[in-house]
Amino acid sequence: MTSRQILAVIALVAVVGPASAQTEVELPYWASINVDEARMRKGPSPDVPVVWEYRRKDLPVKVIARFETWRKIEDPDGTQGWMAARLLSRTRTAIVTGGVQAMREEPNLSAAVSYRAEPGVVGRITDCKNGWCLFDAKGRKGWIQTDHIWGD
Repeated sequence: MTSRQILAVIALVAVVGPASAQTEVELPYWASINVDEARMRKGPSPDVPVVWEYRRKDLPVKVIARFETWRKIEDPDGTQGWMAARLLSRTRTAIVTGGVQAMREEPNLSAAVSYRAEPGVVGRITDCKNGWCLFDAKGRKGWIQTDHIWGD
């Protein structure tokens, strides 16, 4: 490598920075389980006991800590444990809480009801504003109040 090439590489590293710094996200943050089966463990290692096994792809979780390739998560019931980062996605999802909730055509209480979602329904959220999120449960879309979902 010539000295000019070395300087170009140094300049690029200085501008871009390490790859890990670019992917770091401020804690806590929302994520979702991206596989059909995922295990939560007591600690950040495959050698520690399993606390819980999830069989619900897209279930929202809150990432509250990081250690190497592991993420400490909290599930909708408040259970905390460690999960391999590869089992998680940054796709935003939410789960309906409380009773049956209205999904409206617009983000306000006077808008027509498009659908009703039962507690436990999981859907993707794509837009949140003024206490409402656009909620998509397998193609059924509507605005739902953030007070009635977990994962926003």
